[in-house]
Amino acid sequence: MEIVLPGTGDPVAEGEVGEVVVTTFNDDYPLVRFATGDLSAALPGPSACGRTNMRIKGWLGRADQATKVKGLFVHPSQVAEIVRRHAGIVRARLVVDHVDGNDRMTLHVEAAPGVELESDAIVATIRELTKLRGELVLHAPGELADDGKVIDDVRKHD
Repeated sequence: MEIVLPGTGDPVAEGEVGEVVVTTFNDDYPLVRFATGDLSAALPGPSACGRTNMRIKGWLGRADQATKVKGLFVHPSQVAEIVRRHAGIVRARLVVDHVDGNDRMTLHVEAAPGVELESDAIVATIRELTKLRGELVLHAPGELADDGKVIDDVRKHD
C-alpha cells in the first residue's frame, strides 16, 4: 500500500494526505496496481499492538477531483504539471468558483522559502495546459491546507 499525490502517482511524505494505492501480487487476481480513489494519510510510528505494517488515518475523502469549467474538464494531473514546470512551487490548489455569472479558476500556490515565483509565467502555463484563463494567488509556506485536495470546486449547484 502507498499514499500518493492524486493525479501523479508520486509518493507523499508520511503524514501527508494522498490517494491510497494498493499493489498486489496474487495469481488469482491479476490486477497489479489499484488506485482506490480514496484519500488517507500514513500514521507515523509503530502500532500499539506491535504490528509493523503501514497504518492509515482512515477515509478522508475522494481523490477524483476532476471538474468541468466552461465546458472543459480540468484534472489534478494538469495542476501537477503546472507545479512540475515551475520548480519554486511546493504546493498548489486550484479553486473553481462562480462569480457574477461566470466560472472562475484561481490557482493558489505556496512558494518554497526564499523563492520568488514568476506570476505571469505561471498564469501562461495555466492557460496552455487547461485552455482556460486562470488567476493566481501566492501564499507563504504552510498556508494551504494539507488535506489532499488538488482541485476544490466551491460552486453552488442549486
